[in-house]
Amino acid sequence: MGECSEFRGWEELIPDALGLIFRNLSLQEILTVVPRVCKAWHRAVSGPYCWQEIDIEEWSQRCKPEHLDRMLQLLIARSCGSFRRLCVSGLPSDSIFSFIADHAVSLQTLELPRSEISDSIVEHVAPKLSNITFLDVSYCKKIGARALEAFGKHCKSLVGLRRRMHPLEVADKVCQDDEAQAIARTMPKLRHLEMAYHLLTTCGVLEILSRCEDLEYLDVRGCWDVKLDDKILKERHSSLKVLGPHIVDCYDKRFWDDDTPSDYSDSSLYSWDFMEDGIDVYEGESDDDNVWDDEQGLEGLEVRFYGGGLNFEFAGFDWPPSP
Repeated sequence: MGECSEFRGWEELIPDALGLIFRNLSLQEILTVVPRVCKAWHRAVSGPYCWQEIDIEEWSQRCKPEHLDRMLQLLIARSCGSFRRLCVSGLPSDSIFSFIADHAVSLQTLELPRSEISDSIVEHVAPKLSNITFLDVSYCKKIGARALEAFGKHCKSLVGLRRRMHPLEVADKVCQDDEAQAIARTMPKLRHLEMAYHLLTTCGVLEILSRCEDLEYLDVRGCWDVKLDDKILKERHSSLKVLGPHIVDCYDKRFWDDDTPSDYSDSSLYSWDFMEDGIDVYEGESDDDNVWDDEQGLEGLEVRFYGGGLNFEFAGFDWPPSP
């Protein structure tokens, strides 16, 4: 292979390729480090190329609610309505959920565990979420059968639903078969269903099985009142894998421990300069500041292709790192 084909200028990489590369970095690096390297990198992270999949679940578990709202507004705006997957924990209000729905024309996977959304807002915005194929509303204690029915009526392509609960969240409930009935009535195409630790009965689960004929996976761990006959399951639902109900597992208590810090200490790891009204390096500063000087940003940068792979060499730093 000749010299010209082995070494190529950074500017030859299309923004889509940069977006794929930057997805391997952390949220902090994408927002606070990458844009300062050069104009090409700044354009890549400011446009939709990095934000077709927005996964901020880990970060959102500890950030302040007002920071979460602003972050979602920023990233969704950058996606230009092209985001296909959104994963975030703990939406603080109906208003931010409504904002998400208003820009969800391409959204297919929506994961909103531990969110403070209500039945009424779901009924209002569900028609805007018609392209969703996978939905996670686990530990969303303010919604119930009404919300699930609204999702089912309007999300006709839904094949996966995760609706797990924590045992303490359902301690004051008598029965949740109304949720099972809503699923059975409105989600006939389901192939994957997780209902762990719900207060379901055998009748509720059997109704789901009778209506959701394509179901391949059912998680009913902790649904202690459910009694399924293994022989009947093999005869009538031979391709169905059932997890539970009587499985002794170590319940994930990461978000329920009493010693979980409540001061959002991890938020201090992030600089919020890009979300303030003052200088905004992410929307572009004056060239007088030499922040986006191409010669400065590209000095010492080489892009090398090795057997179809891509390596960066910049200021003595190789990416990806050598094994």
